[in-house]
Amino acid sequence: MTVIDLTAGPLSARVSTKGGIILGFWREAEGERVPLLRPATSDDADALSSSCYPLVPFGNRVKDNHFVFEGVDYRFSPNTEWDRHYLHGEGWTSEWDVVTQNDSSVELSFSHEGGPTPYRYNAIQRFTLTEDHLELSLTVENRGEQALPFGLGWHPYFPMTPETTLFAPARKFWTEVEGWLPGERTDIPGDLDFGSPSPLPHRWVDNGFEDWSGEAIVTWPERDTEVHLVADALFKHAFVFVSDTVFDPSFKRDYFCFEPMSHLANGHNLPGLGDLRVLRPGESLSGRICLRPRSISNQVSGDQ
Repeated sequence: MTVIDLTAGPLSARVSTKGGIILGFWREAEGERVPLLRPATSDDADALSSSCYPLVPFGNRVKDNHFVFEGVDYRFSPNTEWDRHYLHGEGWTSEWDVVTQNDSSVELSFSHEGGPTPYRYNAIQRFTLTEDHLELSLTVENRGEQALPFGLGWHPYFPMTPETTLFAPARKFWTEVEGWLPGERTDIPGDLDFGSPSPLPHRWVDNGFEDWSGEAIVTWPERDTEVHLVADALFKHAFVFVSDTVFDPSFKRDYFCFEPMSHLANGHNLPGLGDLRVLRPGESLSGRICLRPRSISNQVSGDQ
C-alpha cells in the first residue's frame, strides 16, 4: 500500500493504492481546512471507510449473481462477507499500482484475471488536482475473450451537516426491494427530489436516479462552502445513499453518498442492459468527473 499526497494552491487530496481510494479532499479557507469529502478514518482505511472509491468494471449489484448475455449464462460468487450479491466489481478491494505521479497528479492501474466473476480487464484511474478543482478519470479495457457489458462510476462520501443540501436533477427514480436491490422505476418522491437544493431526509435512502443531469451541488452553509460536481455525459445515472443505525450502529448522520454511474443498478438484468456498454475484446470505456469547491459568499457577491 502506498499513500500519495497531492497539493495545488488551496486544495489538497490524499490517495491510496489500497482500493484506488481517496482518503481525503480539503480546501484551505481563511486558515481553516474544510473537508470536501468525508475524511477517511486512517491512512490504512478500506473503501467503506474512505472518502471515495472506484466502481469498475461496473457499480452496484447483480441480482442473484447471474445474467444472460448473447445466449451465455454468466455466474458470479459474492465478493463480500455481508452481501449475498456480487457488488461493485474489484477495483474497490484491489491493490493498485502507481504508474506516474507528481505533486498534483497520480495515475494508478490494476488488472483483474477472473475469480468470482467472468470479467477480465485492466483499469486505469487518474487523479488530477489544480488550484480550483479535483478531476477523476477512469478507464476500463476488456481483456477477456468475449464481449461483456461494462460500466463505470465512483462512490464518494460527502460530509453531512445539519444544513447540508443537495442539488442533482434527475427524471426518474428506482424503488428499493429486499436485498438492497432496485425494484421498479417510478416518479421521484417529494423528499428525494433534488431538482432544487434540498436537505437529505432523516431516514434510510438507498436508491438509483435515472437520467441524472450530470450536475450536482453539495452545499454546507455553516462552512460557507459548496462543491460543484460535473460529470461526463457517460454518467447518466446516480445513486443516493443515507445510512441508519439499523444498518450501521455507529452512524451519526455525518455523511451521505452521491454516486455518479454510467448505468442503472442491476443493469445486467434490465432491458437494454440499463445503459451498460458492451465492450468487445480489446475495447475500452472511459469517463471523468470534476469536483470544484467554492465559497458561497464569494459566489453570491460575484453574482451581484
